[in-house]
Amino acid sequence: MTRRRALQAGAAALAAPALVEQALAQSGFDWRRFRGERIEVTVQLSPRGQLLQRNAAEFEALTGIKLGLEVVPEQQHRQKIIVEYASGRPSFDVTEISLHVNKRQVGKARWNTDIKALIADPALTAPDFDFADFGAGMVQYATQGDGRMDSLPAFADYFILYYNKELLAARNVAVPTTWDEMFEASKRLADPSKQIHGHVGRGLKNANVVLWSSYLLGTGQRDMIDANRQLITDTPDAIWAGEMYKKFLRDVSPPGSIGFNWNECQTTFMQGRAAMWVDGIGFAAPLEDKTRSRVAGKVGYALVPKGPGPNHHCALFGAGYGIPEASKKKGPAWFWIQWALSKQNQLKFLTTGAGVPARSSPFGNEEAVSQSHFPRDFFQTLSGSAKIARAGLPEIVPVTQFRDVIGSALTNTLGGADVATELKRATAEFRPVLEQSERES
Repeated sequence: MTRRRALQAGAAALAAPALVEQALAQSGFDWRRFRGERIEVTVQLSPRGQLLQRNAAEFEALTGIKLGLEVVPEQQHRQKIIVEYASGRPSFDVTEISLHVNKRQVGKARWNTDIKALIADPALTAPDFDFADFGAGMVQYATQGDGRMDSLPAFADYFILYYNKELLAARNVAVPTTWDEMFEASKRLADPSKQIHGHVGRGLKNANVVLWSSYLLGTGQRDMIDANRQLITDTPDAIWAGEMYKKFLRDVSPPGSIGFNWNECQTTFMQGRAAMWVDGIGFAAPLEDKTRSRVAGKVGYALVPKGPGPNHHCALFGAGYGIPEASKKKGPAWFWIQWALSKQNQLKFLTTGAGVPARSSPFGNEEAVSQSHFPRDFFQTLSGSAKIARAGLPEIVPVTQFRDVIGSALTNTLGGADVATELKRATAEFRPVLEQSERES
């Protein structure tokens, strides 16, 4: 049997519940154990959520479980789940958790079930689940300080460099490897007569902090709080990152960038009006969509540039799927998570550009990668980013307030305010908020 036939056979087995049930009968695990039950799942609006929504019938056929799956825009989703958790009666049995925003908050309140206990139960976990396939970094990211893993890591989001190959080639500009090179290249690539800018990036308050942290991760400083849980956002390295942010947004970005979030950046880049853009890997799919993007087939992918310090890291964000302690359907909920984050679905995340899987095996599937419509440098950038990724935000409870305060300071610099003054003011303003939060943890 060829490799292709083997893959097809595996897919056919997934679509034939009776065969799967028979094959697993000896193990004590039964995909049909909870048939007839119904669960509610809520995830964020994204290519990943939409992929799982489109394939929901596959899960229902496999398990006999009825699935209610809602897909909610990112900001509204985060607000929704916290309100419902706090009520003590969440309407969902599974939810997506933004680890870079809600991990510590959810962990502190002990709102979710420890996934480790479910993994250890052979009657509830499929023999081919293969927990060891999940990357160690993502497992650590999804694990709380007390050792509980209260969500299963679903995907990573690395910040990378997108560039317009056609624009760089026309000006004979090499792909930059340092932030200074990128700034100089941005100036050369600008063409005001055609409304083309050398760079586009997030300028909107709150959203802009993750771009600033990308610069910071290229210095000697890798965190925004130190080992003693003290805030360190006004150091020389942090100020350098702020100066770099100010230069890029004021000098080589489109007018009005102060109001740009990722969606405005994406639109600008996909219209061919920006030569370079640093943001999350998940935007590759719309950029390569020939029905929507003018730059489809012209996009280059590279690691984020390096700063002046000894470190070279890219910002890491990610999500996991968790089960509320209040849910009365933990078994069928866990079945959905196993299906949603199976090797097959994680491979679909990768090959469709929906996101970076938390599992390792998809990257080794050469046949699937070679048949993807994404270029080879896309996958090379993913692999390289995995080796240098580091959390792009501090793991604290008031992370949204942190982004608001630091983001306001960065936004003020775009109006001409002094970077050091603004970061020192913002650090002093947020420090008691963090200290109060830490005392309550």
